[in-house]
Amino acid sequence: MDTALALDTAACDRARLARDARFDGVFFTAVRSTGIYCRPVCPAPPPKPRNITYYPSAAAAAAAGYRPCLRCRPELAPQAQQALAGQAVQRALALIQGGFLQEQPVADLAEKIGLSARQLQRLFVEHLGATPGQIHATHRLLLAKQLLTETTLPVTDVALAAGYNSLRRFNTAFLQGCGMAPTALRRQHQPLAADEGGLVLRLAYRPPLDFPRMLAFLRKRSLPGIELIGEDSYQRVLGTHERPTLLRVTADPKRPELHLQLSAVDPRLIPDIVRRVRRVFDLDADLQQVHAALSEEPLLARGIAERPGLRVPGGWDGFEVGVRAVLGQQVSVAAATTFARRLVD
Repeated sequence: MDTALALDTAACDRARLARDARFDGVFFTAVRSTGIYCRPVCPAPPPKPRNITYYPSAAAAAAAGYRPCLRCRPELAPQAQQALAGQAVQRALALIQGGFLQEQPVADLAEKIGLSARQLQRLFVEHLGATPGQIHATHRLLLAKQLLTETTLPVTDVALAAGYNSLRRFNTAFLQGCGMAPTALRRQHQPLAADEGGLVLRLAYRPPLDFPRMLAFLRKRSLPGIELIGEDSYQRVLGTHERPTLLRVTADPKRPELHLQLSAVDPRLIPDIVRRVRRVFDLDADLQQVHAALSEEPLLARGIAERPGLRVPGGWDGFEVGVRAVLGQQVSVAAATTFARRLVD
């Protein structure tokens, strides 16, 4: 099927021409004359309408033979899973993003969702324009592209972080997907500044985001000895005493992005850390849909007008959320934090 038919072409045209960041990740623009696909916020001059095809996902554009744009960098686009129809697709997509298909076949993914492999394939093509395997392959490729662009990690470490067990397979897949060798892309970019031995990654979101208020919420509930939350940053220690990793999250003052700084990190842990940080700060939320639904209630509509960037803070993992819930029963937030400090000690 032509996956472009599922999109509102007129709405995509308006969002693309306005470079509206609220539609970032909701669709991708493929340009037949150049063979590349872009985010709606791409700063390049607008192509001629007759050369454009819209796709609902980066994987759909990649499956059609297009390469990711080097200017707008589709790997930075936030996920748009809130806009998908059906819980089965959302659950399967979350598992894919969590690395489920790294070691297991699509048939196992379908069984976990409660569908046949054929049904799952059909739903993915219908809503995302690509099969689960193509979604997984594009996700790995775009992660590798981001690491090559924003870090100084050796190419071998980039391949491991993106889930490639063979450097030869990685080089082949990258050349096919991006039209150049990994080392050629690396030479074109200067990574963001970081402390010695660390790296910084850009995490995009669809605006608005009330980052100070998010930090204030998390600060009141921070785990002493694990989290340190200042006025403009979130810090957390991971790993063991023998090999700790420190992460720091700050907001970009000019773009709808957060900066994730990591020190002494095992490259294989980067994808999981990125997923968790995006969940904690609810970076994949589509506030247009949230506001449209909640604004039907007058009281909530006033609240949205006053605080349009509020999001739902997430937890680092299920076990931690469960412990917090138990410790916080029938006591104040301050008392629960005291209990948590004792438990951490």
